[in-house]
Amino acid sequence: MKSLSVVISCVMVFSSTATAYAANVKLRLGHATSNESSQHAAALKFAELVKERTQGEVEIAVFAGSSLGNDQQMINLTRGGSVDLVISGSTNFNGIVPQTAGLELPYVFRDSSHAYKVLDGKVGQGLLDELGKHNLKGLAYFENGWRVLTNNKRPVVTPEDAKGLKVRSTPNPYHIQALQLLGMNPSPLAIAELYTALETGAFDAQEHPLPVFWSSKFYEVQKFLTLTNHAYSPTLAVMNKARFDKMLPAYQRVLVESAHEAAAYQRDFNAKNSGRIIQELKKIGFHVVEQPDLAPFRKAVYEPVSKAYAEKNGMDLISAIEAEQ
Repeated sequence: MKSLSVVISCVMVFSSTATAYAANVKLRLGHATSNESSQHAAALKFAELVKERTQGEVEIAVFAGSSLGNDQQMINLTRGGSVDLVISGSTNFNGIVPQTAGLELPYVFRDSSHAYKVLDGKVGQGLLDELGKHNLKGLAYFENGWRVLTNNKRPVVTPEDAKGLKVRSTPNPYHIQALQLLGMNPSPLAIAELYTALETGAFDAQEHPLPVFWSSKFYEVQKFLTLTNHAYSPTLAVMNKARFDKMLPAYQRVLVESAHEAAAYQRDFNAKNSGRIIQELKKIGFHVVEQPDLAPFRKAVYEPVSKAYAEKNGMDLISAIEAEQ
């Protein structure tokens, strides 16, 4: 009897310790865009859903504007466990899972519906699972959006108009190749440094989705916008895998489900907001090319860039994306 009492006591102590470990979990999430961005709104929505669904036992503090480091630094810190979660553009994961570069190939997605089906289906999940080999748990695909071109030199209606522009690009080598094929001079730069670079003339142009362009106030140092929609740019919400694996299974489900719901919230927010942004830009005198003929742009870049990607990574991802209806 005495030994049984000891066993029961030990079990109770262990259970109490496990419960204490599971409760009141504090997590830190970083991202690079401003606190006025849809990305920040989505991150706050994610944190709100997690707190609500765990009755306050899991709380996420959101840090905007690269306050925890630039994108690459935050990803590395998340892999190492110093930061718990990060939301960052898919191109910033290319060095870890090279196939993620295929998600931002120019004109690989037909429209937003096509992109969402790919990302939320088997193809997107397969890439998220690959991150697990690098101590990252992929939760969901948030959204930067469709990348558009702005500059302070001239309206860009045809590929010819883009020639010679000094443009800030992502580090994605296929973005760089595409911009070079269009005759521009691209160079990567962290978004936190871009406003000053445009203001001082180090760059003539930049290409970001409209919500990022607007929240970063790049319209103050640019004059012309063309809705080239040359690449769809998802962001990945990821967590330190070791930390995720230690969470109670119920909390793991909450994190994944809440991330997906927050992603849907952001996509809807961006869709409704894009038209308003264009109207606001027109009001301040911005020159907007809303419906350029995209066929010449696509013809110039899609085949050579896809070929370059396939030479390093094979055609499987591109074929799977193209096959999705």
